Amino acid sequence: MNHQLSAVWVYLAASPLLGLTATLIAYQIAYFIYTKCKFSPLANPVAISVALIVTVLLSTHTSYQTYFAGAQFVHFLLGPATVALAVPLYQQMNRLRYQWKAFLVGAVLGSASAIASAMLIANILGASRVTVLSLASKSVTMAIAMGVSEKVGGLPSLTAALVMLTGILGAMMAAGILDVLRIRDHAIRGFALGVGAHGIGTARAFQINQEMGAFAGLAMGLSGLITAIFLPFGLRLLGVI
Repeated sequence: MNHQLSAVWVYLAASPLLGLTATLIAYQIAYFIYTKCKFSPLANPVAISVALIVTVLLSTHTSYQTYFAGAQFVHFLLGPATVALAVPLYQQMNRLRYQWKAFLVGAVLGSASAIASAMLIANILGASRVTVLSLASKSVTMAIAMGVSEKVGGLPSLTAALVMLTGILGAMMAAGILDVLRIRDHAIRGFALGVGAHGIGTARAFQINQEMGAFAGLAMGLSGLITAIFLPFGLRLLGVI
C-alpha cells in the first residue's frame, strides 16, 4: 500500500496534476470541516484550504512554481466565474433599478474608507512607505489590487498576501458585526461583504443565499473599478506619490 501511494505521489509531483489535485483535495477537506462546524464563518473553507496547501508544500519541499503549474487551471476559471456573477445580479434588477444611487454611494464611501483607514493606521503604527502604499488596495479583488499596488509604488506580492488576509478575516467577522449593527437586509449585508472582503466575501455571501451573493458581486466589481481609477489619481493629488 505504501509503495502504491509513493508511486502515485511521484507521478503527481512530475506533472501539472499536482497543483490541481492538491487544491481540490484541500478544499474538499476544508469544506467537510466547514459543514461539521455548522457553516460557522470562523471555519472559513478558504482559510483552511490555504493552511492545508501551505503545509503540504512545505512538508514535501515543493516549490510554488511547481504547484501553480496545475493550480493555474483553477485560477483560469476565476474569469468565467466572475462574469457569471452577472446572472444572479440580473435577477435582482428590479431592486437595483430603484436603488442604484444608494449602492453607488455605498461603494464609493466603502472603498474610500477602506483605503484611508488602512493607510492611516499603518502610518500611525510606523509602517514603511512601501507597506503603507501596499495596504491601499487591500480591499479589492487580487488581480486589480496587485496592478494598482505596482502603479502607486507598493509591493504587489505584499498586497496579494494582504488581500487574501482581508478577505478571510472579512468573511469570518462580517456576520457578527452586521448582527451587532442590526442590519438584516440580505442585499445590504451582501453589499457590505463585497466591499470589505472582495471575492472571498462574495463566496461567503453566496453560501448564505443568492440575493446576498448577487449584491456582494456588484459591490466587489464597483469597489474594484473605483479603486483602480481613483486611487492613483487621488494619491497623486495629495502628493503621496
